[in-house]
Amino acid sequence: MKRWLLLLVALLLPLAALAHKPSDSYLTLRASAGGGEIAVRWDIALRDLDYVLELDRDGDGALTWGEVRQRADDITGYATSRLELRAGNATCEWSTAGPLMLERHSDGTYAVLALRADCAGLAAGLRARYSLLFDVDPSHRGLVQWIAPGNPSQALIFGAESAQQALPMQPPGPWQTLKQYVADGVWHIWIGYDHILFLLALLLPSVLVVRRHGQWESAPGLRGAAGDVFKVVTAFTVAHSITLSLAALEVVSLPSRLVESAIAASVVLAALNNLRPTAASRRWIAAFVFGLIHGFGFASVLADLGLPRDALVLALVGFNVGVELGQLAIVAVFLPVAFALRHTLFYRFGVVKIGSILVALLAAWWFVQRAFDL
Repeated sequence: MKRWLLLLVALLLPLAALAHKPSDSYLTLRASAGGGEIAVRWDIALRDLDYVLELDRDGDGALTWGEVRQRADDITGYATSRLELRAGNATCEWSTAGPLMLERHSDGTYAVLALRADCAGLAAGLRARYSLLFDVDPSHRGLVQWIAPGNPSQALIFGAESAQQALPMQPPGPWQTLKQYVADGVWHIWIGYDHILFLLALLLPSVLVVRRHGQWESAPGLRGAAGDVFKVVTAFTVAHSITLSLAALEVVSLPSRLVESAIAASVVLAALNNLRPTAASRRWIAAFVFGLIHGFGFASVLADLGLPRDALVLALVGFNVGVELGQLAIVAVFLPVAFALRHTLFYRFGVVKIGSILVALLAAWWFVQRAFDL
């Protein structure tokens, strides 16, 4: 038993550093109407730049504008060495188009680079090779808004597995747009550790029932457990789909800091309910209520990806479908394993009790970090 508990701790401890969303940078590439010149705005998190370039020279843990400004050339050189643009067979030449600036995003302060790429023969097609931070963080992504002459913006995502991509001169068709946003939705739920922990905290008791003295005991059959899982997942899905759509369509908007803090609090409450079950048969209600908050969190990610105005509904549907497919994959792994282990002391005490305590502590730390902007 002790070995299994140590394993649970080891699995959860790395998540303590993931209170904020995963590492992303934001690139806007706008080709000039005459062709040959591309205006580039690149937002890169200061925490990422500090990690690779050690910007905090005095080591006090607080970056100042002076420390960042002194390394402006190093930051620009590092960034441009990690992004190669090629027009036809020729590599585009980088130049600086403006001074380094800072801008506040929902997850911290970003350095903003204003650059220009001179590309001869743009009509021959443009390709990009992106490698920022991949050597230290393979999960990092570059979120790109590409604006070709005379066309609406197109959203592209560069990751370790998609580091080289063509920048199309014409917008993608409906099928390509749908497929892209489905993949984005699946990816987001799989790296959204707070969303996953909330869902799993609600699902852990699905293979159990409350008996004497409010304690959990094994559920008698798989059918009842699957029905409970279905109610929880459906309630969560319906709720976050509502607020995701409202926020993405700019009908309702909430401050990111409030949303992220509330998401962390929802994980705490879901985990604590497993320790003293007060809403054992009504967990689907909690899934629906807090799912409304989680939907705003999904919407912020979708906004970061960039919604094509000419295919807004298609992108929204694709992202939502991707989130649901990602959830179903998690449930498909969880349910048979949990049902097989439901009789064991390891599951009822080690996973449900001790695991819920660890999840509650972890989410409480996330809440402190987000609420107080640490």
